Amino acid sequence: MRPHFTGTSLITDDVPALAAFYARVLDAEVEGEVPFARVTVRGAVLSFFSTRGMESMVPGSTAAAASGSFTVEFRVTDVDARHERLAAQGVEILKPPTTQPWGRRSVWLRDPDGNIVNLYQEV
Repeated sequence: MRPHFTGTSLITDDVPALAAFYARVLDAEVEGEVPFARVTVRGAVLSFFSTRGMESMVPGSTAAAASGSFTVEFRVTDVDARHERLAAQGVEILKPPTTQPWGRRSVWLRDPDGNIVNLYQEV
């Protein structure tokens, strides 16, 4: 069987804050609590695991980890409307809605841990 991507887990010092941020951005519900929570969207699960929990399972595993060195992407139906709503809520906008040459309109956000979030729609 070929691998099937089902989601990713963000390691964080503040599981409740990061999970609540993504739930708000993605119009989803948080399931779970410290040390592990998740937000399910169509196609995948985004989970959050505490740094302390990760270190207890695999000591030293987070030593070289850094936030903000990747982008998490989600396809949405209306980038501009989502941008307006999130900006009004005080979410840090890195790049306002922009249409890219490759056919995507996207807005870039920063989550509470410094990771980049790309919300996009095909145009």
